[in-house]
Amino acid sequence: MEVKQRVDEALEYIKKNVTAIPKAAVVLGSGLGRIADEMSDSAVIPYEAIPHWPRSTAPGHAGRLVIGRLGGELVVLMQGRAHYYEGYSMEEVTFPVRVFGRWSIPVYIATNASGGIHYGLRPGDLVLVCDHINFMGANPLRGPNDEEWGPRFPDMTYAYDQRLLHLAGEVAAKEGILVKRGVYIAFPGPSYETPAEIRMARAMGADIVGMSTVPEVIVANHMGMKVCAVSCVANYAAGMEAKRLTHEEVLAATEEASLRMARLLRGLVEGL
Repeated sequence: MEVKQRVDEALEYIKKNVTAIPKAAVVLGSGLGRIADEMSDSAVIPYEAIPHWPRSTAPGHAGRLVIGRLGGELVVLMQGRAHYYEGYSMEEVTFPVRVFGRWSIPVYIATNASGGIHYGLRPGDLVLVCDHINFMGANPLRGPNDEEWGPRFPDMTYAYDQRLLHLAGEVAAKEGILVKRGVYIAFPGPSYETPAEIRMARAMGADIVGMSTVPEVIVANHMGMKVCAVSCVANYAAGMEAKRLTHEEVLAATEEASLRMARLLRGLVEGL
């Protein structure tokens, strides 16, 4: 079965629950799933129920699609994502983005947990991603291109929409939330990076590091969606502290920051 047919079957199932086109699609990273509690008039669909939808196995990812209102606006929210390190192909990792693009949703908002590379970042900080480095060793657009979805060689100069970046900054200032800007580098995982790899990433200009988001952003741009990404710094990257890195530390830090993230997302959606 061709990917376009699988995408259409998934979308057909989702639209049984809502026919209106959401104003934005939002994906929640590790430990940020409680933001779904901010939704009203919501319908919840387990990933297992959606045809061809990849299941999320990572800790801190509930694996549910929530469609409802955030800040009074209709959004579709993913409580968890599929990762390349889980064994999924790039096509599978970005399948939900294809569905959202096919639904004509204009805005894709990604959140994630990251390790802080820049010495000016601390655990709990929120970072607006202004650019990225794809160090995953793969590109989701590799293979035959469907011109109906996007061009063969999409431009990535403004992969992160400048207007949305400005809007997110304005919302943060209004809400009294400290946000910073940074470059996100994506490694394939699942092992955390070595101290030497972090030094290399810092020399390349990266500020934060993670194992997701970049493939989604590439595909969202390919389908003509406007992209905004907000990262929660969960810990210092490898080699910056003497202690070892753990996923429990990631979940604890993002849990603490989730209320600030929710306020930021609500204001961002309202301002679209």
